[in-house]
Amino acid sequence: MDWPEHAAGWPLAEHSRVADGPVHRWHVQEAGSGPTILLLHGAAGATQSWRGLFPLLIDRAHVVALDLPGHGFTKLGARRRSGLQPTAEDVTALCQTEGWSPTVIVGHSAGGVLALELSRHLSPRGVVTLNAALGRFEGMAGWLFPMMAKLLALNPFAPALISRMSGADHRIRELLASTGSQVDDETVALYGRLARDKGHVDGTLAMMAQWNIDGLLARLGAIDVPVLLLVGDQDGTVPPHISHRAAARMPKARVLGYPGRGHLLHEEAPDLVAEEIVSFLDSLAAEAIAATSRR
Repeated sequence: MDWPEHAAGWPLAEHSRVADGPVHRWHVQEAGSGPTILLLHGAAGATQSWRGLFPLLIDRAHVVALDLPGHGFTKLGARRRSGLQPTAEDVTALCQTEGWSPTVIVGHSAGGVLALELSRHLSPRGVVTLNAALGRFEGMAGWLFPMMAKLLALNPFAPALISRMSGADHRIRELLASTGSQVDDETVALYGRLARDKGHVDGTLAMMAQWNIDGLLARLGAIDVPVLLLVGDQDGTVPPHISHRAAARMPKARVLGYPGRGHLLHEEAPDLVAEEIVSFLDSLAAEAIAATSRR
């Protein structure tokens, strides 16, 4: 998709703009004032996933959401920079260019993994993850799924074929239902719009083919900022125990569960998620004041 040519009907388009470089041509949404909150969507998503949460935060903070490389309206500038480490480096460079210094980084699913990785690049005061994809596939799927993604990413016809196969509304509705979340028709339509775009599918495949979280998992114990892991207990995509297991390895992490909610927790219940993010932000501010007073 191209911005602004295909902007019609895109959520929060009034807050959108294009940032050229570094590396990629980024689509960002930015509004509000105060401490900066950086929002990072998951694989196959885009800024549309924050349409309910974003407006609830801008009265309290300067909020920035971006489309990850190859997703939504962000154009890949270098195809081999879709893995975790290069993406973290490129998001860091973008933040430095734009003058953003995130106080809190919020990430959903793969975006949650990226948020934790960015904690050592951008030095936020805290990180919030939403059903973070912090586990490896087990058994045969551990090598078969990444291998399939790599093969598909190398096939120039794969994105167009996949977008045709998966873009039907009934198929999108089935896929979203499998996440354990109950979503409305607008959510289905927006994900369908993304799935029917071969550029977006190509970007998702490139990310899947290059994504490797082994290094981050090995460093979880070294993440010394407060981390809040929000988890939907009906998540059909990332089992809830993944977040609990990861939290046990981080010195300042805690898990908050949401009964009856699925993988798209922030789209199902943006008000509840916003409340926790604001509370987390307030707690970080209080800790900073207390630390200053002790000096």
